[in-house]
Amino acid sequence: QVLLTESGGGSVQPGGSLTLSCTPSLSAYQPTWMAWFRQGTGKGREGVAVIGEDGKTMYADSVKGRFAVFQDNAKKSMFLQMTDLKPEDTAMYYCAATRTSWAYASLEMDDYNLWGQGTAVTVSS
Repeated sequence: QVLLTESGGGSVQPGGSLTLSCTPSLSAYQPTWMAWFRQGTGKGREGVAVIGEDGKTMYADSVKGRFAVFQDNAKKSMFLQMTDLKPEDTAMYYCAATRTSWAYASLEMDDYNLWGQGTAVTVSS
């Protein structure tokens, strides 16, 4: 069974930066889409960014221009570079993946069937 492991969370001040990473436990696992979701306290889980095996990306409006999703050259790990962080970015961030060949990028939870345990991000002064 493949597991997704996130890392890189932490506490930063507003305006700061963090880079999250997500790595599948099996190197042979080749997802078609990988995505980042987040869930703040008392809120629902929302899609943040997605990247396809062809490099296609899509972002939630709330993070456009501040966050960037990318993969390493081997496409084994996914990263989320977060800059100009705001208190409203505080949340647990989850990595998700699917091997379904969707024709479009999706930030819908139901389109992903593999999830990590999450890494916490806190933005506070």
